[in-house]
Amino acid sequence: MPTLFISHGPPAIALMENPTAVFLRALGERLPRPKAVVCASAHWEAWRPLVSAGAAPVTIHDFGGPPALFNLRYAAPGSPALAAEILTLLAKNGIAGAAAPDRGLDHGAWIPLMMAFPDAGIPVVQVSVQTETDAAWHYRFGEALTPLREKDILVMGSGGAVHNLDEIGGYPLDAPPPDYVSRFDEWLAAAATGGEVEVLLEYRKRAPEPDRCHPYPAEHFLPFFVAMGAGGGTGARRIHQGFMYGTLSMAAYLWGEA
Repeated sequence: MPTLFISHGPPAIALMENPTAVFLRALGERLPRPKAVVCASAHWEAWRPLVSAGAAPVTIHDFGGPPALFNLRYAAPGSPALAAEILTLLAKNGIAGAAAPDRGLDHGAWIPLMMAFPDAGIPVVQVSVQTETDAAWHYRFGEALTPLREKDILVMGSGGAVHNLDEIGGYPLDAPPPDYVSRFDEWLAAAATGGEVEVLLEYRKRAPEPDRCHPYPAEHFLPFFVAMGAGGGTGARRIHQGFMYGTLSMAAYLWGEA
């Protein structure tokens, strides 16, 4: 199973027909159908790794927006057995995690998965990001999950390739990206497709305007490193490119064959 990073954009993307929405709705046909999905979402931050362990996770509406969004539900099952396996894999790699049996699916997980796999028939387990750690830590976290790929389990990072909400108010939905967003987006594509793992892990030193493209705590970029780590770091392909509101890069990356 390949590993995947997607930029999920605003929750209202579920109601849109723009290029990224079209890409997400076609994604399930592009990938092998996984037996389960492990999703590292930007919208679950914790001081230590947490793993959703409930059998029937609820749909979390952790946003504002049009009333129609609050009528949406994604009734994918969870998997307590997979959650336990994840915790075992983390422990074998020196990472102490904990189960969170009451955690539901936040919009970083359920909205893109609802678009890609609308039948909600694939079990989903979420893992948290740790915003007080760095890219290298999340890469190692992803490496610990690599054995899941051999069981046809999709490891997916859900965040944003560029995610600057501080400046989003100045741009309409279809605005072209400002120069600093374009430069970071292309730097990321070159480094990811070139397999430059160390360069990517040092993005705060190597990338153009990293703190403007991913202001602290950079929670929307950390899932990228989980997916990259699980995918082995090399051989990435950018499978989607696009922008919303100028300051959001909607790029998606795949490691492995699909």
